[in-house]
Amino acid sequence: MQKQYKPALKLAAVAATLLSGAAMAQSSVTLYGQADMFVGGFKDVGGADRAWVANSGGMQTSYWGIKGTEDLGSGNKAIFDLNGFFRTDSGSMGRFNGDSMFSRNAYVGLQNDKYGTVKLGRNTTPYFISTILFNPLVDSYVFSPAIFHTYLVSAVPGKLNDPGIIGDSGWNNSVLYSTPNFGGLTANVIYSFGEQPGKTSENKWGGNLMYFSGPFAATLAYQQVKFNIQPVGDLGVPTGFDRQDAVQGGITYDFKVVKLFAQAQYIKTRINGAANGGDLKHTNGQIGASVPVGAGNVLVSYSYDKTKNDVTDFKRNTAAIAYDYNLSKRTDVYAAYYYDKRNDAEHGDTFGVGMRHKF
Repeated sequence: MQKQYKPALKLAAVAATLLSGAAMAQSSVTLYGQADMFVGGFKDVGGADRAWVANSGGMQTSYWGIKGTEDLGSGNKAIFDLNGFFRTDSGSMGRFNGDSMFSRNAYVGLQNDKYGTVKLGRNTTPYFISTILFNPLVDSYVFSPAIFHTYLVSAVPGKLNDPGIIGDSGWNNSVLYSTPNFGGLTANVIYSFGEQPGKTSENKWGGNLMYFSGPFAATLAYQQVKFNIQPVGDLGVPTGFDRQDAVQGGITYDFKVVKLFAQAQYIKTRINGAANGGDLKHTNGQIGASVPVGAGNVLVSYSYDKTKNDVTDFKRNTAAIAYDYNLSKRTDVYAAYYYDKRNDAEHGDTFGVGMRHKF
């Protein structure tokens, strides 16, 4: 009797192996990221001494992640991405001490060919995506004027504290919906939940439109942040903060011999109490270019900003130039210089040479 079952058992084992292979072929998991390190010097606006550094994330903040998809059939896919920053200079996780492990992205979602994509978790905001895609130095927190004018704090001591965009480049507890591509046009909408009893949300919501057609691209982005209490973990939030509205537009055009960039932005930060300086009004613009030279690109950018409240104001001029040379499809080396001048203080600058490797 046992001999009669052996062929059937073998066939069952072969079938199970084939079915397992078919299931695995419909799913994928990818480990990916990049390591960026530079050597140089920097001096803050109004700072006395220059600091010499071997630091992480010159052209782009270093990160690593695991992402994957599973084909569910009928044009549906399950997706996930767990993606965090790290510092190559010290081997530490996060952009700063206390940053979460997967602060770049941490979501699970569903994707459909006809109806778009929904992601649940910590998501990169559409506003940040519009900011980085429409300036030549992308998301460099060391050399990009557009990033400095949008996401970093600038202050006139005791009179004016301009926090830039409040709420980070990624939002916790969020739902992000992205439309399919309609002839080059896409839309993204994000909403962040408050997760407190009696409080539906923190009034954190935003979105963008992006259009890509041949050499031309354009974007329009908006977001609103309002907290009933000062948010934990948001750096540089002014005393008396009530609400912030931000709107940004950007365009690019690639002439092949040069790619041109332009951005304009307005941020209004509402502050309770005249003693806290009143509402902040931040207006800035950026122009830039990327010029192919050899196996790399010369990148130039200039930004102008005026920020004011009921007490005072300041003007800020920022410029940067870099050369990014590709050693291969995954590895590049760069040299960059950044100049920053606020009208009420001595100028600051940063320069460095570095290397970036994608994996």
